[in-house]
Amino acid sequence: MTHGSKHKRLAGALAAGTYPSRVFKGNKGPGRMGRETVTVQNIVLVKIIADRNIMLVKGAVPGNKGGLLRIQYAVKGQDK
Repeated sequence: MTHGSKHKRLAGALAAGTYPSRVFKGNKGPGRMGRETVTVQNIVLVKIIADRNIMLVKGAVPGNKGGLLRIQYAVKGQDK
């Protein structure tokens, strides 16, 4: 996408001209690419405050403010 091209996720050519005069099912098109599960590695658990149900982590986490996170043990990198 160089030189000012503006057609990365735009609709482009959807179907043939006269025949079949429709768009086939399952044709990929532009759309929202959100609501996907994102896994972030190398997050450090700094502190747990049990009486306030707070876990302090060091690093960037995906999602909006006040959103829910699913925290689990790492699968990779346990041999350190």
